[in-house]
Amino acid sequence: MKIYLVGGAVRDKLLGYPIKERDYVIVGATPEKLTAQGFIPVGKDFPVFLHPETKEEYALARTERKTKPGYKGFQVYASPEITLEEDLQRRDLTINAIAQDENGTLIDPFGGQRDLKNRILRHTSLAFIEDPVRILRVARFAARFNFAVASETLDLMRQMVTNGEVDHLISERVWKELERALQEKYPQNFFKILRSCDALAKIFPEIESLFNISIKRNTSAESNMGEYILSLLKAAAILDFDTQIQFALLTHIFGKNNLYSRSSTDQDKLLISALCNRLRIPNIYQEFSVLVARYYPQLNQPHHLSAKELLILLQDLDAFRRSDRFEKFLLVCNFIYEKQRNNYCRHTQILKSAYQATAKVNIQQIIADGFKGKAIGEQLYCQRINAINQLELQDITNQV
Repeated sequence: MKIYLVGGAVRDKLLGYPIKERDYVIVGATPEKLTAQGFIPVGKDFPVFLHPETKEEYALARTERKTKPGYKGFQVYASPEITLEEDLQRRDLTINAIAQDENGTLIDPFGGQRDLKNRILRHTSLAFIEDPVRILRVARFAARFNFAVASETLDLMRQMVTNGEVDHLISERVWKELERALQEKYPQNFFKILRSCDALAKIFPEIESLFNISIKRNTSAESNMGEYILSLLKAAAILDFDTQIQFALLTHIFGKNNLYSRSSTDQDKLLISALCNRLRIPNIYQEFSVLVARYYPQLNQPHHLSAKELLILLQDLDAFRRSDRFEKFLLVCNFIYEKQRNNYCRHTQILKSAYQATAKVNIQQIIADGFKGKAIGEQLYCQRINAINQLELQDITNQV
């Protein structure tokens, strides 16, 4: 029995990246032998075990045979006779098909080290086309490492789209890869790679459609709304914005035909909700993205917002109960405005000042003053309006 460290741990070690988890492959063993040594079986579809002490994953060397469409349509064969090279050959990319033995010696039968050096993502074998998730994984690795995709691998990815293999992707897996891609240093690459192999239109048609909408008032290098979105993701990644913000940036112009539109319609919510429902994206992402898409245009007005407009906006944003989300909303809106106009959004500071003033209004004091029932809400509204009116909004604007 021989044990090898494989996959991402070897790759990341060679790249100088921190190793988050270690996976091992075992050659020459049986499930019974591992169980006798205290390993805990956890694999449902193939023989994977947890080490009795470290709890790291150990898998028996195996091969796979495609039996039906989709990423679960495989028959797995594990046996003591399966060699390390046979196991490595079933892996998606050469950079993930490098093993290291217990002495630290690298086993690299498919040139993974060469491709790491040349910053290339290349398929290990023609079996690559059997698993549609590999399209997403290649795009995500491009988002993580900023590597190029080998032309022959890109050809295989296009073939998978043409053959309909990509149509068998499961929603949860698509979201998982998208979420991870939005956390990477180069999230824009995820969408560039998918578009270059024609998969973007199949998997994310809402995003693909943005590349067909020209930017009429172009103040930057982007010529269409798709390129504009990718530039936002790139800039936001540099600032290390979280995934929730990145997703809101990705979707905030759904349903708009003009990047600089100051109006918002239910089309924004419908398209965002359709995407989230299709991919079963958690509600927290959908709620925040709809919030940005619906209310950002109100901060893109040329005129001063009245005290009533400011208070209604604060109420619609649920700012008094969810102040952290409100702060995040302001951050996103100002970031978008700076990208579009190369200037600070004065309305974000005005809205923030209005919130700070109105948040000081004490409802308990209103009750203590003798107001009851409906009168409590009316008095709360009046005091909040007065608090905003007492602000020197023009001075706030001039300070920005």
